[in-house]
Amino acid sequence: MSRLAILCLTIVWSFLLSTAAVAHEVRPAYLQLSEERPGEFSVLWKVPMQGEMRLALKPQFSGKTRSSMPVSRMVSGAAIDSWTLKTPALRGQTLSIGGLEATMTDVLARVEYLDGTSWTERLTPRAPAAIIPAAETALDVAWVYLKLGVEHILFGVDHLLFVLALLLLTRGLGLLVKTVTAFTIAHSITLALATLGFVHAPQAPVEAVIALSIVFVSLELVHRDEGREGLAARAPWIVAFSFGLLHGFGFAGALSEIGLPEGHIPLALLFFNLGVEAGQLTFVAAVFLLLATARWLSFPLPTWARRVPAYAIGTVAMFWTIQRVAMFSIP
Repeated sequence: MSRLAILCLTIVWSFLLSTAAVAHEVRPAYLQLSEERPGEFSVLWKVPMQGEMRLALKPQFSGKTRSSMPVSRMVSGAAIDSWTLKTPALRGQTLSIGGLEATMTDVLARVEYLDGTSWTERLTPRAPAAIIPAAETALDVAWVYLKLGVEHILFGVDHLLFVLALLLLTRGLGLLVKTVTAFTIAHSITLALATLGFVHAPQAPVEAVIALSIVFVSLELVHRDEGREGLAARAPWIVAFSFGLLHGFGFAGALSEIGLPEGHIPLALLFFNLGVEAGQLTFVAAVFLLLATARWLSFPLPTWARRVPAYAIGTVAMFWTIQRVAMFSIP
């Protein structure tokens, strides 16, 4: 690796250090309306929280509606309100989220009808409103969950750090393709199995071990630079597959917070996974572009700069490990 490549990566690490505390904080709010009787819907409104702070967001409908008093409860990292909504016709109304334009949060909205049909939409600060259509197509579901998958991987800093550490550790295009493929297959397996309910792993320990997996790969980077190549340097695809299974549980945890639309579960799962892969490949391409630019603009750096990426990755990952262990070990 050229010295300027190390410098460019160091800049990236500095950015990641500044965002270390917010890994996995890209959690959309969630609105679900389930039709219990004709024109009567049970509503669940889940809003992410930071400590005691709750976002001031409110679902609003353009047509005539009547709502019961909401019942509120707190769960880990979120506030949940539930109430009953009555309306002569929900289809054709505009759903908007008051206050969303002033945030950096998305809202996943889902309406489920008695006849088995449903509608799913992602509302954003730039597009905080949408018209509830007469029916939802499979293409609509696929597009929403594809975007959610891309967003989750690109803002899931811990997953990206793991991939980046593997890229730095792997030498040779053939071995790199094998490593990325192994990681993809592994997390796709556990994502599908966990989402469909065939296997289960407690989320808090999984997140802690994901952080620990990054610490492990960063240590392997240090050992390689010292001339002591370990298993991760000799066969990175084995490490990628093994830890990829854990990362799949992490993706499944995020998808379980979002939920899957009835009647479109396989399709939504498939396109969420495809979105994750698209985001991952975009990140890999961006790293290679950065490295190519760095080689073209190469200039001398001190020899100690070579160690900066591994130690920066390890520092961030160890912080996450301690933070996550502390969170699930508190009675």
